[in-house]
Amino acid sequence: MSQLVALSVSIGVLGGIATFLFLNSGLLIWAAFVAWACFFHSGGDTNGLRNTIVGNVFGAFCAWLAAVILLSVPLGGTLGLPLWAAIVVGVTVLGMCLAAHIKAFSVIPASVYGYAATFAFLLQTAGMLNKDKLLSASLQNGLVVVALSMVIGALFGFASGKVGALLAK
Repeated sequence: MSQLVALSVSIGVLGGIATFLFLNSGLLIWAAFVAWACFFHSGGDTNGLRNTIVGNVFGAFCAWLAAVILLSVPLGGTLGLPLWAAIVVGVTVLGMCLAAHIKAFSVIPASVYGYAATFAFLLQTAGMLNKDKLLSASLQNGLVVVALSMVIGALFGFASGKVGALLAK
């Protein structure tokens, strides 16, 4: 079996399994698939796995911090929400990118995927941009659910690469 066919079969089968598991758990299958793709984008090996997990979780943390700041500092009423949100996002993204000076955070796209996935969850899921939920230790917390979904997604990516390599032999 060719490498492409083997990897395709592996990703297809494991993608189906992941979807079944995620849809029965409250985790975010779409965030898992973003991390899965990030794993291959980051090299598809052990270093890629590490960079994906660290970057995705760091990006999710930065977005979570931005959301907490937006909800905790009442400058939206004074500046207008669009300007206040732009400032907070700009500063947190700047900090996230500057953190690339630290080797562990050097894969900026992985961090951006985590940041984007967290804000996607918070802004597109009714009631999630809520300070009580953001500070809870539950799957209602954007940081918790996105980071966990992305870590598991990266692990599925790693597993699909290994299974694909076995099938190709």
